[in-house]
Amino acid sequence: MPTVSVKWQKETFPGIEIDTSQPPVVFKTQLYTLTGVPPERQKIMVKGGILKDDADWSTLGVKDGQKLMMIGTADEIVKAPEKGPVFVEDLPEEEQVVALGHSAGLYNLGNTCYMNSTLQCLHSVPELKSALLSYSDNVRGNGVDQASHNLTVATRNTFGELDQSVRPVAPLLFLQTLRKKYPQFAQQQNNVYMQQDAEECWTQLVYTLSQTLTSETSEPPAGQMKELFGIDLVSRVHCAESGEESLERESVYSLKCHISHDVNHLHEGLKHGLKSELEKASPSLGRTALYTRESRINELPRYLTVQFVRFFWKRESNQKAKILRKVDYPLELDVYDFCSDELKQKLQAPRQMLRDAENAKFGLKAQGKASSSKENEGSSSNAGESSSMDIDKADSSVPKKQLTGIYDLIAVLTHKGRSADSGHYVGWVKQDDGKWIEFDDDNPSIRKEEEILKLSGGGDWHMAYICLYKARVI
Repeated sequence: MPTVSVKWQKETFPGIEIDTSQPPVVFKTQLYTLTGVPPERQKIMVKGGILKDDADWSTLGVKDGQKLMMIGTADEIVKAPEKGPVFVEDLPEEEQVVALGHSAGLYNLGNTCYMNSTLQCLHSVPELKSALLSYSDNVRGNGVDQASHNLTVATRNTFGELDQSVRPVAPLLFLQTLRKKYPQFAQQQNNVYMQQDAEECWTQLVYTLSQTLTSETSEPPAGQMKELFGIDLVSRVHCAESGEESLERESVYSLKCHISHDVNHLHEGLKHGLKSELEKASPSLGRTALYTRESRINELPRYLTVQFVRFFWKRESNQKAKILRKVDYPLELDVYDFCSDELKQKLQAPRQMLRDAENAKFGLKAQGKASSSKENEGSSSNAGESSSMDIDKADSSVPKKQLTGIYDLIAVLTHKGRSADSGHYVGWVKQDDGKWIEFDDDNPSIRKEEEILKLSGGGDWHMAYICLYKARVI
């Protein structure tokens, strides 16, 4: 990699490495961190004219030790207000996003929208940000490899930049550490980094954080990611032919919404995802037999991740093809029907308390004891105002907030296109005031709640690929 110096105004910045395997826009983001000049304002003089974002380094003849000149104006330093108060509604749309308190987008560093959308959605979880803030730069936990440690630190630092910056953030260090830990995200085609699957990025990042973010105060150390995102499943595995039956337990970090011709709603897809068939050796029959696996949720997380299984491998085209079928999903998701009998019993009391608290807000009488209540049929609804109700302080006598099995939608990761390895990914994140922000790389936009429910598929528009729900507790 050639090392150059860059002259800008009266300053010279020596010893800047150019990664010629990445597009020039990455080099511009390096200069942005040094000079404060946004990439779109930079004019860098090279052989043949001005450096373009998608130029081929091999044709530019940049040599080691070469001195480049850059022209461009840095962002202005924020000055004390000279005018009186201005209402948010009167501001331009871009400044309205700033006023919402979650403004920063992420620059696309060359087919990295899969990564940007993943980061924006996970950034919406305050408990995750708190756990990252307490993570040390210098101390690695037992059994944590250096690459996982570096990726955790890079995640923490990127989240910090998003919270502190008004201008878009260039997640260059995060991208480099992600590719070092998981080389599949560094795949190239014709010397250009390829688009990747956002679900794979989400899964690998969550897995890494589950290994590094642990609570050392407990014995044995408990995983903070497990408490936030982990789902315990208990599965009944039955063979109709031999009559064999067993129980299996596992922990996962997402529920799968399987899509078929008879699935029109998330509830139906989840039901399909919790039931499957598999072939395995039968001890009593002495050969391979068909088994049915029926799973139930035995422990719920604070944040429930749902993946729509929209992609499958298509042999004819040798790529992941996409299922475009429309599958509606709710703003409020009730997973009570998918829980084990043991968990249902635990949920009954807090669910009754939640109903009483909601009824009290509307001046209705409490329904009586939790033990005598019957759960309503159907496990999801498109609730409006009730989906954003804050029930956290409904009963101060409860020492610890309890899960109710009811979740509110707070983030959606969408994909637009026909293949997982092409197209475009975008993150849609709900704000504390109930408004939504569409994070399309470095261009955040305000969106209405009804627009979020239109991301259900059925065409070539953005459609939900991952939904993140937050538990309603009491």
